[in-house]
Formats: sequence, structure tokens, C-alpha cells
Amino acid sequence: MKQNIPWEWYRTFLAVMKEGSLSGAARLLAITQPTAGRHVAALESALGLVLFTRSQTGLQATDAAVAIQGHAQAMENTAKMIERSAASFSIPTADLHGVVRVSASEIIGTEVLPLLIAGIKKDYPRLIIELVLSNRMQDLLSREADIAVRMAMPVQEQLIARRLGSIEIGLHASSSYLARHAAPENIDALFNHTLVGFDNTTPFILQALKHFPQLSRERFTVRTDSDVAQLNLIRAGAGIGMCQVQLATFPVPLERLMPDFFAFHLETWLVMHEDLRHSKACKTVFDILATGLQDYINNVGNRKTATSAPADDGIADHT
Repeated sequence: MKQNIPWEWYRTFLAVMKEGSLSGAARLLAITQPTAGRHVAALESALGLVLFTRSQTGLQATDAAVAIQGHAQAMENTAKMIERSAASFSIPTADLHGVVRVSASEIIGTEVLPLLIAGIKKDYPRLIIELVLSNRMQDLLSREADIAVRMAMPVQEQLIARRLGSIEIGLHASSSYLARHAAPENIDALFNHTLVGFDNTTPFILQALKHFPQLSRERFTVRTDSDVAQLNLIRAGAGIGMCQVQLATFPVPLERLMPDFFAFHLETWLVMHEDLRHSKACKTVFDILATGLQDYINNVGNRKTATSAPADDGIADHT
């Protein structure tokens, strides 16, 4: 294989993998079906591989196609980041435009970031913000996101990060639940209550269980792996569960229970790839999110957050 393979062939390949047919890929990419077919055939010829076989339900990916899909996806992520980065360089701050992709956990993404993003859009209406809600580590190195809120210190040298503080997790219940059940005063009494918690074990859960092995899956009689669902179950009075202490004041007041027994801390970081430090759009969003999240962690101003970038030009502290 000596020829340079055009990126558009890989883009068509990814579209076929997603849609399962040449016609679907053509519609997705706004090209003709014969063009899509030529791209796939040319890619197969250049690679010396059979990527798809025909079936009654459409095109079936071969093992070879599955093997190269991740690499092609990384190429697409990089291409999109190049477009986002190029759109935001050398732009007057007052006229910022471009796309900034932000990754955060379910809780941070639904409970904290909406106010910050609303402020960003108010001050910089031409910016496009893409919010990715995921409890897994979005890979900034492969450009799945431009900026990420992480609950662990990044170790990759290509990333720059700012430590935002420590978020405390505690046991909470709503007033409606406590009106029906007396608040537990010890661990034995706690286990007689309805407990809201996880279903499947995650790396975070494993870390928490090292400190609190008593809170195993079997103790929870209301289970869900969605942090947002857990929080709303607690707010609805379904039982006692874990949530960030800052979230206990709004919109449904929650009472913290047994803080001497259960207190868990999450180190919180805002992370960005170092290649984006000169992107005005990414730098502006990074600084606004950093200020707003620090205010949230410190419970400053009862959920009021900054909506403009700080004057300091220092983007972040290196890890």
C-alpha cells in the first residue's frame, strides 16, 4: 500500500459503518450513492481488504472493518477539532465564534453547567457549545472533546489542567422522606431505611467502597446507574442516597445525614489539550467554566456563577 488515501474515503467508510448501507451513507454525507460505492471500493483496493459483505439487511462489516473503525474515528475526531480550532484563532474577543466541545459527568452537566453555558451564550452568541454528558473519561488526546471536567488528576503531558477544588459527597434525604421515617443516627439504623444507589460497579464505586465497604450493592433497594436519576429519586422522597453537598440546597432542599460516618471527596479538574491554549474560543470557555465551577464548589453566591472570562491571561496550571 503505497498511495496516499484521501480522508473522504475514510469518512464514507465511517458513514457506511453507522448507517449500514451505501444509500444511508450517501444521505448522511450529501453525496450520491454511486460516489459512496466508489469510495468504499477504492478504500478496499488501497488497503487490500474486504470491508463489507452484502446481506438481506444491508452491508455487514467484516472483522477488518471493525478493526480499523476506531482508527478512522480518531481521524474524524481530529479533523473536526482542526475545523473548530481554525475557526476560533485570530478572532476579536467580542466577536468570538466557532465550536467548543465540553465533556462532563451527568451531574455536573445537568445541574451546574447549564447556567454557565447560558452565560457564555449571552456574552458570546456566535459561539457554538457542544455538551457531552458521560461518566467515562472522554479522551482529550484523541480529540473527543476540547475541554473536560474530570474527577481525577490527568497525567498525560499533552494536557493542561486547572485544579478546581474538592467536591464533597454526603448522604442525604428529602424532608418528605424524613417526615415518614426518623433520621438514622447510626449505621444499623441506616440499613433499616430505603437506600438509593448504584446497580453496576464502576471505577468510582470501587474507589468509594474501599472507604465504605458497608455500602455494597445489596444494601440498595432502589438501584440505578444514572447519577441524575439517583439525585431525583432522593429529591422525590424515595429514600436516602449520596449526592454532592452543594446540590442539597436547590431546587429541593435536602438534609444531610450522618456526616461523621459518610463523607467522600472528589478532586475536580478542568482539562484541555495543550494545542488549544492559543484558541481564543477554547481559552475563553475554559476560563469561564473554571471560574463558575470554582464558585459552585465553594458554594459562592448561592449558585450565581461568573459569565465572563477573567482578565488574567494564564490559561491553566500544568499538571
